[in-house]
Amino acid sequence: MAWNEPGKPGQDPWGGNRPPRKDSSADAVEQVKRQLEAFLGKIGQQSGGQNGSSAMPPEGLGVGMGVVAGAAVAIWLAFGTYIIDPAERGVVTVFGAFTQETGPGPHWNWPTPIGDVTKVNVEQIRNAEIGYRSVKNTNSDVAGESLMLTQDENIVDIKLAVQYNIRNASNYLFNNVDPDNALREIVESALRDVVGKNKMDFVLTDGRAQLVAKVRDSAQEALDSLKAGIQITSVNLQDAQPPEQVQASFADVVKAREDRQRLISEAEAYANDILPKARGQAARLTEEANAYREQVVSRAEGEASRFNSILTQYQKAPEVTRQRMYLDTVEQVLGASSKIMVSAKSSGQMMYLPLDKWMQGDKSGLPATPTMNALPDTSASSSVRTAPSLRDNLRNREAR
Repeated sequence: MAWNEPGKPGQDPWGGNRPPRKDSSADAVEQVKRQLEAFLGKIGQQSGGQNGSSAMPPEGLGVGMGVVAGAAVAIWLAFGTYIIDPAERGVVTVFGAFTQETGPGPHWNWPTPIGDVTKVNVEQIRNAEIGYRSVKNTNSDVAGESLMLTQDENIVDIKLAVQYNIRNASNYLFNNVDPDNALREIVESALRDVVGKNKMDFVLTDGRAQLVAKVRDSAQEALDSLKAGIQITSVNLQDAQPPEQVQASFADVVKAREDRQRLISEAEAYANDILPKARGQAARLTEEANAYREQVVSRAEGEASRFNSILTQYQKAPEVTRQRMYLDTVEQVLGASSKIMVSAKSSGQMMYLPLDKWMQGDKSGLPATPTMNALPDTSASSSVRTAPSLRDNLRNREAR
């Protein structure tokens, strides 16, 4: 007989009538349930007869129930096997109490409801945002977190990005209700503490690196004290500026500071250009002064030596030395003059000797010495010739 003979729906090969077959798994489960209920009902009827006597269940039924129970227990125990990935750690609990933390590889634990395993990725880098939130590639400010008061009673707007991972999975799961939110609040508190101990210019300009380092150390210390199981890997300063209402004035201050630094750099460059030249000139003047000093000293020593020699000669022949000194002096004075006026004692006339004209005549080929006709007075010319005669007499005396 076919399973579903035409015209006889629900007819099976064993002669029983059953409803039409459906492809739903729920119907199959419901059918098995009804069969078990019918089987258990028959067992109850056999065990409780009219005379109240109890009958023992068949021997095959006990063996079957044991096999089913053993299979069910084996399947249940098989569900306790789990595998931990290299980047994960397994937190094992039994009856809700933490027992151990397992590393990568296959492990076994009591399955549900006795035991449970929570897998935690300890190598994943997680992010926490302070002062802003990233939503669909856009940043929205959180003024309650970003606005902070500095030591000089100014307000600054600071935004931080914190990166962290899980160092201890069990502490991360059990020691804090919300460890991620606790991290955000701890970092914010540490940031406010550091900003409140420094001035505005330090926070916004030169102290950014120091501020980030202090916040990281302080926040990590607080997390360790709470045993949060979190390790901060980096703290990045996203933005630090004055509030929006005073940004224009602060920009002017920054520009003035930059102009001041630029002028200082220009002055230093000018000084570096001028100072070497000034040092060179000072060294040259020093050398010239030393040379002049040596010259003056040498000349003075020469004059002193000459004076000593003249003094020796004067002590031997005072008159002759005096006349010689006089003639040398007159020669030096008249040698620098181009015009000489000579007085003639006999006639009372003044004779002019045009030495400059004679020198010009010497250069142009004219006679170097004037003739007697060129002199205005004979007596005057004779008086001029007396000077060489006196000098010759003095030299003759020295020779004798």
